[in-house]
Amino acid sequence: MKNILLGVVITLFVFLTLWLVSYFYNGAGSGYEHHEVTTPYYTAITLKSVATGKVKPRREIIITSQVSGIIDELFVKGGDFVKKGEPIARLRLVPSPTALNSAKANVELSRIRLNEAKRQLKQQENINKKKYDIQQAETEYENAKTEEEKYRKLYQEGVVPELEYLQYKRKLDLSANSLENTKISANSSLEQLTSNVDILSQELEAAISNVQLLQKGVASKSNQIANIVRSTVDGMVLDIKVEVGGAVIERNNFNEGTIIAEVANMDDLVFKGNIDESDVGQLKKGMKLELTVGAIEKVKFDAILDYISPKGVEESGSVKFEIIANVVQKDGVFLRAGYSASADIILDKRNNTLAILERDLLFEDNGKVYVEQEITMQEFEKKYIEVGLSDGINIEILNGIDTTTKIKVQGKAL
Repeated sequence: MKNILLGVVITLFVFLTLWLVSYFYNGAGSGYEHHEVTTPYYTAITLKSVATGKVKPRREIIITSQVSGIIDELFVKGGDFVKKGEPIARLRLVPSPTALNSAKANVELSRIRLNEAKRQLKQQENINKKKYDIQQAETEYENAKTEEEKYRKLYQEGVVPELEYLQYKRKLDLSANSLENTKISANSSLEQLTSNVDILSQELEAAISNVQLLQKGVASKSNQIANIVRSTVDGMVLDIKVEVGGAVIERNNFNEGTIIAEVANMDDLVFKGNIDESDVGQLKKGMKLELTVGAIEKVKFDAILDYISPKGVEESGSVKFEIIANVVQKDGVFLRAGYSASADIILDKRNNTLAILERDLLFEDNGKVYVEQEITMQEFEKKYIEVGLSDGINIEILNGIDTTTKIKVQGKAL
């Protein structure tokens, strides 16, 4: 019995040893590899450049106020549509005591000046009416006329010489000119005083209007209410920048003023993005872009390239150029201002062209490109080829192989 068991153990040991030897010899020990092969195929290859950016209205209008004050009421909210001239907010004016006192003082000063000008005008009208300012000139003229007539008769009778008569005639001419100039001067003074009264009347009205604007926000002779902020364009209210009770600073030559709202035409949108300098040389106005909006992934939007910046900006170590494209909107899809988007720009394209996977290419130091062509079962040789457009995965084959050529799949061995 013991001999039988010993024989069985020895037999099993021998078979196990032979199996291990065969496994290591045929597997790890042999070094034999089986390579996959593939063939070229026809496909479409598109070379794209990607620009990242945002969807924005072409023009965003900033609405500010002509006067300072406190927001008393808001008539619109973000997303509302407004027409040009429609009210957006009402202000409660809070004039400073200094400005109000100065405005009232200007009213009193303007009124005093106007009253004085009216007094002078009335005085001049009275003088003109009674001819006080030309009486002396008229008297001198009449006297010169009488003397001229007298000496003219004496000259005609031969009593006085011609030279003496001419002296009196010259005196008459001078008196006539003096009288005419005096009349013109009197009329000019009257016109000047009348004009001065009109100017000072306007100054008084302006001073009164200034006080009314400070106190009430509206002038009595104006249809515009200064404390009502109105939209300057048709469009959608993108954002309201203030709250009821917030302070507002007026816009002037030295200050842009507090932004109350932003209004834009949401039917005219553009894509603003940046593209790398390596691709910008291939761009041209009018090229078609395909937009992918992050918030609306299932819908693609067309866009037409409209602007390429002539100046690049360094960003994260590379130079980027701004581009702007006109967005073609789709019915039933609302694009919001500020959506993040990426634009695929088609730089080049091949339809139904012979190609292989770019991973199967091999390169020599001199720049030549080749594949490993199978000549017999699992035996390969170099085959130089000419390649064209690549999209990073597929590469176009221009010359060297066709769809019957079997090539080694690089990086895969069994």
